[in-house]
Amino acid sequence: MVKFFRSVLLALSGIGFAIRTQRHMQIHCVAAIIVIGLGCVLSLDAVQWCMILIAIGLVVTAELINTAIEQAVDLASPGRHPLAKAAKDVAAGAVLAAAIVAIAIGLIVLGPPLWQFIV
Repeated sequence: MVKFFRSVLLALSGIGFAIRTQRHMQIHCVAAIIVIGLGCVLSLDAVQWCMILIAIGLVVTAELINTAIEQAVDLASPGRHPLAKAAKDVAAGAVLAAAIVAIAIGLIVLGPPLWQFIV
């Protein structure tokens, strides 16, 4: 059981590292807080909450993996190298793809109730 809690603490440390050091992770966290607040105001149902939480999780997970890849690439290749650049670009592209999907889900889920709330 101690090993499990140690593993959880190390994982939380990794998440904390990403939040402290990665500007985009900070932006994603602020966006997630805003979307969750908006979901509370709009009284989303369980299915809508699941969709929103999956979208948030997808983006945060992609950003964590991107951060890990960037750190590993920087360690392995401190200088400029085309393969290092490609690895970083592809990892960043994964985050972009996740963010685009999350935005689409947000518009689909939050759009109609937000429109009703405004009108």
